[in-house]
Amino acid sequence: MEQIWLLLLLTIRVLPGSAQFNGYNCDANLHSRFPAERDISVYCGVQAITMKINFCTVLFSGYSETDLALNGRHGDSHCRGFINNNTFPAVVIFIINLSTLEGCGNTLVVSTIPGVSAYGNATSVQTGNISGYIDTPDPPTIISYLPGLLYKFSCSYPLEYLVNNTQLASSSAAISVRENNGTFVSTLNLLLYNDSTYNQQLIIPSIGLPLKTKVFAAVQATNLDGRWNVLMDYCYTTPSGNPNDDIRYDLFLSCDKDPQTTVIENGKSQRGRFSFEVFRFVKHKNQKMSTVFLHCVTKLCRAEDCPFLMPICGHRERRDAGRRTTGSPQGTSGSAVLSAGPIITRSDETPTNNSQLGSPSVPPFQLNAITSALISGMVILGFMSFSLLVCSLALLHRKGPTSLVLNGVRNPVFD
Repeated sequence: MEQIWLLLLLTIRVLPGSAQFNGYNCDANLHSRFPAERDISVYCGVQAITMKINFCTVLFSGYSETDLALNGRHGDSHCRGFINNNTFPAVVIFIINLSTLEGCGNTLVVSTIPGVSAYGNATSVQTGNISGYIDTPDPPTIISYLPGLLYKFSCSYPLEYLVNNTQLASSSAAISVRENNGTFVSTLNLLLYNDSTYNQQLIIPSIGLPLKTKVFAAVQATNLDGRWNVLMDYCYTTPSGNPNDDIRYDLFLSCDKDPQTTVIENGKSQRGRFSFEVFRFVKHKNQKMSTVFLHCVTKLCRAEDCPFLMPICGHRERRDAGRRTTGSPQGTSGSAVLSAGPIITRSDETPTNNSQLGSPSVPPFQLNAITSALISGMVILGFMSFSLLVCSLALLHRKGPTSLVLNGVRNPVFD
C-alpha cells in the first residue's frame, strides 16, 4: 500500500512538470528554476530595442506570456510580448519602437556631463538612457504562492559615441537586470555635393579638382528617430585616410573657423551642412596631385538641448595656427569620426601632357633671351668698330695728296 501511495505522489509531481513544458522548446532538467540574469537579452538598436526573455523559466514560475507586460501596463495589449518557439529555449520577445517608446511607460533621460576635447577645451557630452521593466501582475489576494517576476532593462546611447561598460545586476532569484549600450553611428553619413542645393553628389575627375574649388559637405542622418538633431562638433582634414594622421588642418572647431569655410546649418535638423574651398597639402609638393580626406566628429542632441550645446562665440582669440598639426581626434574619449574622401586636387602649373613635360620652363627661356641680346650687342659694336676703322683709313688716304697741293699754293699773308 505504501508503494502505491508513493507511486501516486510521484505521478502527481511529474504530471504538472510534463504539462508545463508541453509544446514548447524547453528542457525540464535545465529550466525547472526561477528566472536569472542570463534569461533576458537586450539589443539596443537604431530604431528599436529588442528584448528576449526565456519563456521556459516563466512557465516554471506559473505564468504565461500574457502575464508579462512592460512597466505594469498589463491591460494594454500593445505592451505585451509574443512567443517565438523556433528557438531553444522558447522566448518571449518584446520590441520597443524608439519613436513611441513612452507609449508603454518607458523613460528617456538625457544627462549632460562636462568633458574635454582633443584640444583641451571644455565641452559638453550628452548620453541618452532608455530604461524600463517587464513584470507580472500582482494577485488580487493578500498572499500568493507564485513569485513575482521582474526584468529590468536599460539601453544607454552615448550621443558622442563614448563606450561605456555593460553593467549586470540581480537583486533576487526572480529578478533579472540587463543593461546594454547602443549606437546611432550607423545612421550617419558624410557626403560631398557640387553646389549649395545639395542635390547632386560631387564627382571628382581623374585629373583632380582645381584649387579653390568650393565643395559642399553634409553630415546627415537616415532612419533616425525624429527627436534627435545632428550637431557637428568639429571637422578637419588630413592628407591620408587615417583620422589620426599627425598632419591635419581644421576647417572649424568650436568658435575657430578657417576663413574659406562657411557653416551653413548645424544643430537645427538631422543634417549639418558646410562648405570649404579645395586646397593642397604642402607635403605633396613633389606630386602632380594632392589628396585631402575630410573627417567630422558629430554629436546627436535633442532638439531642445542643441542650442545649449552650441558654442558661445564672442571675443575669443583664434587658436595658434601652429597647433593645427598636432593633436588626435580620438582624444575625445573614443569619439566616432565620420570620414569622406579622398578629395583630389591639382595645381594649374602641373603639366598635363607629354608636350608640356618636354618644353623648357620659364626661367631658362628668360636666360636665353638675355644671352641673345648680349651677343647681338657685341656683334653690333664689333660691326661699328670695323666701320669706323675703315672710314678712318679712307680719310687718311684722301688727306695725304690734299696737303701736298696746299703746300704748293702761296699764302698772300706772307707776300
